[in-house]
Amino acid sequence: MYLDIVMMTYKGYTASIEVDVDAGILFGRILDIKDVITFKARTIDEARQEFQNSVDEYLAFCEELGEEPDKPFSGKLPFRTTPENHRRIFIAAKKAGKSINSWMDEVLTNAAKKVTNI
Repeated sequence: MYLDIVMMTYKGYTASIEVDVDAGILFGRILDIKDVITFKARTIDEARQEFQNSVDEYLAFCEELGEEPDKPFSGKLPFRTTPENHRRIFIAAKKAGKSINSWMDEVLTNAAKKVTNI
């Protein structure tokens, strides 16, 4: 059984750390890239160190291969909605004196901060 316990960031990468109750370990994975990077530890401090080591090893490995490491996020977020919601978003953005992108960035960022506390 796994339970989420913490999120960590390092060099722009984010990891989710879960407790594997059955195995008695912390299991981590980097969330925001296509490549699969996982690590495990017994303590939070050890998990933080293993996460940082994993990122550093990944970056060194990519450099050794002469490849660009997968970047956490591009800054582009495709978004689809209904025509009626599109209209509402447009009106809300105009009332705020902003473009749709600027308004959505502000609203979504504030909502994400409330949920993630980061």
